[in-house]
Amino acid sequence: MKGPIIIALDFPSGQEVQRFLQLFNNEPLFLKIGMELYYQEGPAIIALLKEQNHKVFLDLKLHDIPNTVNRAMKGLARLDIDMVNVHAAGGREMMKAALEGLEAGTGNGRERPKCIAVTQLTSTSQEQMQKEQLIPVTIEESVIHYAALAQEAGLDGVVCSTLEAGTIRERFGPYFLTVTPGIRLSSNDAQDQKRIATPERARALGVSAIVVGRPVTQAKDPVESYYMIKQAWEGELR
Repeated sequence: MKGPIIIALDFPSGQEVQRFLQLFNNEPLFLKIGMELYYQEGPAIIALLKEQNHKVFLDLKLHDIPNTVNRAMKGLARLDIDMVNVHAAGGREMMKAALEGLEAGTGNGRERPKCIAVTQLTSTSQEQMQKEQLIPVTIEESVIHYAALAQEAGLDGVVCSTLEAGTIRERFGPYFLTVTPGIRLSSNDAQDQKRIATPERARALGVSAIVVGRPVTQAKDPVESYYMIKQAWEGELR
């Protein structure tokens, strides 16, 4: 059984989210709440989705001084989320502080939310990284370096592209999560993503979970698109 398909709820309001989810007839899903939605709706949208038995990945990419991230994570842990992330560029100490905050904020008898680190965005090309971030190595070397820092900090895994996922799995083992955005069916437009792959390719590389947004949320038939991706990812027939 493969890991989850995480649907990115790239909507500006809770009302649009509810209209979208109604198409799935109350099927429990794994949903990603990013900045656009969280900054408009706040914790209330998480509470609503959890009441509907969905899992939630809160994608805020925290990146600040260790003390600030620690205190923010302590509060986020109380929202009953299943996964949350930081940006690995914040450094090892910041990532350790994030994990400590999550552990402190998780109530007795509850499982701590998974904490993963963003490495390089899938919209970032190697040329752009080298020119704008002044990182002289290859993008794969940068991602692997960030992944090593995340593992040293005790995090559960990283957000990366499928292009680096295989190497990360080989180096850090199958239990270190690789969560990969930039998933497209072969018929989909790449849009603003640069380092993309099909669900089949992600599966072959041993990716832990895939994140899919616009190929589902903006599809003519979102449910059909979701099940096409699901079948390609884990061979499950509708």
